[in-house]
Amino acid sequence: MKNYLKIILLLTCLSLTATAQSKKIKHVVLIGCDGFGGYALDEANMPNLKAMMASGSWTAKARCVLPSSSAVNWASLLMGAGPTEHGYTEWDSKTPEIPSVTKTGYGMFPGIFSVIRDQKKEAKTAIVYSWGGIAHLFERQAVSIIVDGKEKDDFSADTAAAIIRKEKPLFTFLHLDEPDGTGHSIGHRTPAYYKQLELVDQRIGKIVKAVKDAGIADETIILVTADHGGTGKGHGGKSLDEVQIPWIISGPGVRKNHEIKNVIITYDTAATLAWIMGLTPPQSWRGQPVKEAFIH
Repeated sequence: MKNYLKIILLLTCLSLTATAQSKKIKHVVLIGCDGFGGYALDEANMPNLKAMMASGSWTAKARCVLPSSSAVNWASLLMGAGPTEHGYTEWDSKTPEIPSVTKTGYGMFPGIFSVIRDQKKEAKTAIVYSWGGIAHLFERQAVSIIVDGKEKDDFSADTAAAIIRKEKPLFTFLHLDEPDGTGHSIGHRTPAYYKQLELVDQRIGKIVKAVKDAGIADETIILVTADHGGTGKGHGGKSLDEVQIPWIISGPGVRKNHEIKNVIITYDTAATLAWIMGLTPPQSWRGQPVKEAFIH
């Protein structure tokens, strides 16, 4: 009987923790940087991102799913599960090569946008993306604001910043095409690659400033991560340079200057977003919230 009461008390405490977290946070911003290898996090000159690390929790050793390519990993990040479940298996997948194990009323494997729409019907959401391939990886009918940045990262960052200032969405996803383009054209671990990361950092800074300008910094979580890294002028293989990605989270309730030691796979991102917003994840998701990043 005592053990039963202990279990009930523990479950109640966990429930209250999640409820308190969701009530405190009213806005979440996800910034995805295409081709940002975890190896570059320590060496890159990125003052805005380093400030987020100092005020939040981070790791340079989160991992993508295989293959270490774009669409399969952006799908996994947004859909809380791997390619075996959602079915997107190629770098430019537009439809699942393997039938999704389940579909929602939107005709796709459940992603974070449909989870928000189904459980918080009046919530405002936004997505701004630079790479056109992202357009096939989310449920358009479930999103309030959709902007195709047409491979222009500065335009995408400026647009996302403007949306945050004016609309203050519950959830905003900004996808940046760099440093992937530089990695392909010039190479990873090159001076040009690191120089491009300085520009990426400036774009991240625009989003951080927009959150402050909107007066919502004390109720906003910002999460920065990537789909994959790279080696030479490519990616898709199994090296750690390709597989390891940065994962940085900052905001109210997040542990400060904390290096995350627990394992993070990219599909844990969607699960973490859902947990922050007080949402119930679909049964088909395999990701777990990264609770180590938060003060308990």
